[in-house]
Amino acid sequence: MNVNIEHSWKAVLQDEFEKPYFKQLVSFLKHEKSIGKKIYPEGKNIFNAFQQTPFDKVRVLLLGQDPYHGAGQAHGLCFSVQKGIKPPPSLINIFKELQNDLQIPIPSSGDLSHWAAQGILLLNASLTVEEGKPLSHANIGWQIFTDAVIKAVSDKKDKVIFILWGKFAQQKEALIQTQKHVILKAAHPSPLSAYHGFFGCKHFSKINELLEEKINF
Repeated sequence: MNVNIEHSWKAVLQDEFEKPYFKQLVSFLKHEKSIGKKIYPEGKNIFNAFQQTPFDKVRVLLLGQDPYHGAGQAHGLCFSVQKGIKPPPSLINIFKELQNDLQIPIPSSGDLSHWAAQGILLLNASLTVEEGKPLSHANIGWQIFTDAVIKAVSDKKDKVIFILWGKFAQQKEALIQTQKHVILKAAHPSPLSAYHGFFGCKHFSKINELLEEKINF
């Protein structure tokens, strides 16, 4: 199957594109669109995280769960929204922790493309969602694909920092070779859990320290 994805990732993931689950996933999405359902993000942005952060550039992997399901929000980068869109509560809390940890002023834009450009793979476990229906595409095959992505980063790269916020993301620790990578875990930044272990986690300063030390562990 000829999938329009950044070439270094295409080489790494080519086997996944030929598997039955992936072909079924593509057929499902095409059918949903053909009957008029709105799917986010736009087709051109489904693999935006891979486009923005080629495989050889990945230094950090931040795992989200599901794309935003409101109009104009999702653009293929976890926790990020398109320019001009109001940052959702979880993203605001991420910015608050960034401010408290590194004294970086809260930005006006919720677009995290500049993070992706620095080598942070902003990966959601599901890469699409139906408008207004969170987790609606959680069981159509995306998690098989993104588990393969996590495993490929773990198996084929060294000294990557994996950021797992919340119980869902932390379940993916089993896919990671912990002896050669760093895993940072905290509560999810959503308003429901941010005060129970996300605020004060100081992950941003820890990431900077690890990158400056070139992760000597």
